[in-house]
Amino acid sequence: MSEDLTLTGNSTIDAWLHHPVGAQIVRGIAEQAGMDEHALRVLRKVPLGRLIASSPNAPAGLLDNLVSQANGGRIPADADAGGLAWAERITPGRFDGKTVIVTGAASGIGRAVASRVAREGGTVVAVDISADPLTALQHELSDHDLRPVVGDITTEQGIAAIVDTAAGRVDALANVAGLLDDFSPLHEVDDSVLERVFNVNVFGLIRLTRAVLPFMIEAGAGSIVNIASEAALRGSAAGLAYTASKNAVVGITKSTAFMYEPYGIRTNSVAPGGTLTGMRPTRTNQFGQDRVNSHTADVPIAVPEALAASITFLLSDDSVNINGVVLPSDGGESVF
Repeated sequence: MSEDLTLTGNSTIDAWLHHPVGAQIVRGIAEQAGMDEHALRVLRKVPLGRLIASSPNAPAGLLDNLVSQANGGRIPADADAGGLAWAERITPGRFDGKTVIVTGAASGIGRAVASRVAREGGTVVAVDISADPLTALQHELSDHDLRPVVGDITTEQGIAAIVDTAAGRVDALANVAGLLDDFSPLHEVDDSVLERVFNVNVFGLIRLTRAVLPFMIEAGAGSIVNIASEAALRGSAAGLAYTASKNAVVGITKSTAFMYEPYGIRTNSVAPGGTLTGMRPTRTNQFGQDRVNSHTADVPIAVPEALAASITFLLSDDSVNINGVVLPSDGGESVF
């Protein structure tokens, strides 16, 4: 442990755990939240401030109070701190002149992708079913060209609204919107869960991609990134419905990459590992949850911006020679 280490909200959980006072603070928070040592290990690369911000019940001013406690009553600047988390690096102008559709843009990975593309010069058609978070994102990016669409990708009306907002041009599409399942194994999965998960993760993705491909074909260029999952790479990440849906996404990616390569359209997929998105199933199947938990690796959870870095790379012209890949962006989880 280092008594000389200065901590801020952008210092990682790992840095806090290596500080004599910070360790007591973090373990106290974990105990109150019912988190064990495994949970702390997988959160070790997450800044404490992001972890607190992801908790809807965290009181105002909590982070400042914790930072003050750890630093003997001081609230230091990040420049003076140690153990800082990875920081996003914007590439100015990377999406200049491009119109990019991002689904699931109100929160988590989709929000991080929409924000980064906008800050790198793109016109973003930001799609989600949740209106208030989209409005908040638009206000946050008021100096950039972000066009919110409150719409459902599983409906004809939602698809039409997205296409209308794109106004005749689509250079790239990030299919981020998705639903988790309840971890049900095959012998216990309900048809309602299968239908709900597949409607968004598979059929919604297909319908929106089908609607925008003509614009890319006419332009002779385009980039599509579909969000798969660790569940598309192994059987120990989720329940049957989610696992099957994300394997379908991989198949869609490969077929689309092959079919439209002659038209200058690249289609790739990113398979995220654990990410601090706030997505949680409303209920879980005990059989499936216990089985998945027994095979959970101690790989650090990523912040959404880390996934956005992988996704925007594939969306951009930086990946000009990449087509049909499934890119694990998981901190190495897929090799465990």
